[in-house]
Amino acid sequence: MSVAELEVGINGGAVPHATRRASVTPRLVVADPTRPALSIREIEVLLAWMAAESKEDAANKLFISQSTVSTHISRIRAKYAAVGRGAPTKAHLLARALQDGYTTLDEW
Repeated sequence: MSVAELEVGINGGAVPHATRRASVTPRLVVADPTRPALSIREIEVLLAWMAAESKEDAANKLFISQSTVSTHISRIRAKYAAVGRGAPTKAHLLARALQDGYTTLDEW
């Protein structure tokens, strides 16, 4: 059954065309254009890596491989660079996580 058929069946097709959607796609909404849209998993990996002695330790904690941690960190760095807020070191990434509200100093 199509969306149009459902609309007719539910309310006789009274839904204006402008309010119909072809598809619904969940998205992270970024209010500040200087703040990159990190996924929930990227934030989780970032914070685990920050708290760990190494990427290997973070990987073990999250039950993923070390290369997966590295991939997430690389993508996070690329997202920050894309909005003009480069983060080439772990210290820079911690500063960005604090600035963007992903963590607080009290947690450390």
